[in-house]
Amino acid sequence: MQSTTAQQLVTQLQHLGITDDRVLAAIANVPRQYFVDEAIAHQAWENTALPIGFGQTISQPYIVALMTEELIRHSPQSVLEVGTGSGYQTAVLAQLIPHVFSVERIKSLQYQARRRLQRLDFHNVAMRHGDGWAGWKSKAPFDAIIVTAAAETIPASLLDQLADGGRMIIPVGEQNQELLLIEKIGNRTRKEVLGAVRFVPLIPGELI
Repeated sequence: MQSTTAQQLVTQLQHLGITDDRVLAAIANVPRQYFVDEAIAHQAWENTALPIGFGQTISQPYIVALMTEELIRHSPQSVLEVGTGSGYQTAVLAQLIPHVFSVERIKSLQYQARRRLQRLDFHNVAMRHGDGWAGWKSKAPFDAIIVTAAAETIPASLLDQLADGGRMIIPVGEQNQELLLIEKIGNRTRKEVLGAVRFVPLIPGELI
């Protein structure tokens, strides 16, 4: 069976409500087959999450597009990504935001992601093996934060690292997860529910 092409995927995303041409172009430009195991590379352009080992997944392209579209509305100059994973979301962000900082707690995944991003000539990404729950304090504040695993509650440390006027996209919950958009306005936050989602859990403090 022939795999879905990049253009077919973009068309699917448009039908699902993704309208930002910059996001659609970034999705089309990333060869998703590089970010999954060769055995399932034929599924790379399908709009579905796929396993990448260590109990982790590469997110569904629609969710990547949705989170990215919401994140870039105020033209952030710096973004913190919590959970590098395969590096796929990182590659999308790197085309749209000048400075990308990405934290991953699983060393093997981080190593593989770094090699992929270097091969694709993304040189505006700084990567760190660390506890995503704690963020990357020395590089803060960030104009935007994107979290690619579900937290039980919103980590206070990440809110602290978000710049005034910044946006954070984060899935929150255990069995029933919601994708939240959080805007920081002075000492207040505004929260908006973007929909129900299903992510692997954000595990604090456990590096492997």
